[in-house]
Amino acid sequence: MIVGILGLGLIGGSFAKAYKRHEDCRVLAADINHTILQFAMMSGDVDDELTDQTIGTCDLLLLTTYPQAAMDYFVQAAPLISQKTIVIDCLGVKRDICRIGFDLADKYGFTYIGGHPMAGTHNSGYKYATEELFDDQPMVITAKPDETAETLARAEELLSPAGFGSYAFTTPQEHDRRIAFTSQLAHIVSNAYIKSPQAEGHKGMSAGSYKDLTRVAWLKADMWAELFLANKDNLMSEIDGLIDRLSEYKEAISEDDQDRLIRLLEDGCKRKKEIDGR
Repeated sequence: MIVGILGLGLIGGSFAKAYKRHEDCRVLAADINHTILQFAMMSGDVDDELTDQTIGTCDLLLLTTYPQAAMDYFVQAAPLISQKTIVIDCLGVKRDICRIGFDLADKYGFTYIGGHPMAGTHNSGYKYATEELFDDQPMVITAKPDETAETLARAEELLSPAGFGSYAFTTPQEHDRRIAFTSQLAHIVSNAYIKSPQAEGHKGMSAGSYKDLTRVAWLKADMWAELFLANKDNLMSEIDGLIDRLSEYKEAISEDDQDRLIRLLEDGCKRKKEIDGR
């Protein structure tokens, strides 16, 4: 199998390392930072450069850069992609890339499927990439409504060396609606929470709750800003909803309304148990 990877950050680098665990996988890669590409090749994680001349040999092409960079590359490279190739993007938002990808696939005859590996860390960059990042983790797939079962099975086969534990299938629209809550809102809340003046004195006075809530405050700002703006409508709805809910707690506390505060807390605890199936 020949795998092409655009971008050697945390996700692209981890894909390269994961595929190189398998002797029958050959990895081609491209990165805007040629030094990183050279290092990956010297390390044995990448066999050769992904170029206009080699892209046509790929069985699988993974787009793992920032959204706009991935879309720009996709439009430019589409005429060079072989009809045997399955292209899967790994962007955190799906509507824009899927609209472009479906159109390009129809025009040039290759297969395109949207994807979002639900794995990562608060660190970014190739130096944090690991071959086991995707092991037993979910992979979200956003394909055309009329995509065949055979094509989806082929995509899973091509992705299998990465080690995903499960696959979830949804629409680009539903993906973006849900990810606004499960990922994007969480990053904004964490990033805003850490700005409290009290954060400077947390040492010796913080434990698991502080660590859990602040972990993703450490983020790559330009990438997340691009993701947030690409999903503006869904994210704004989630932010508005959170502000409304926080206002209820604030009002109960300001009015010394202990009964109401208890009800709010119990409702949140009940909701958590329902969601987690406990």
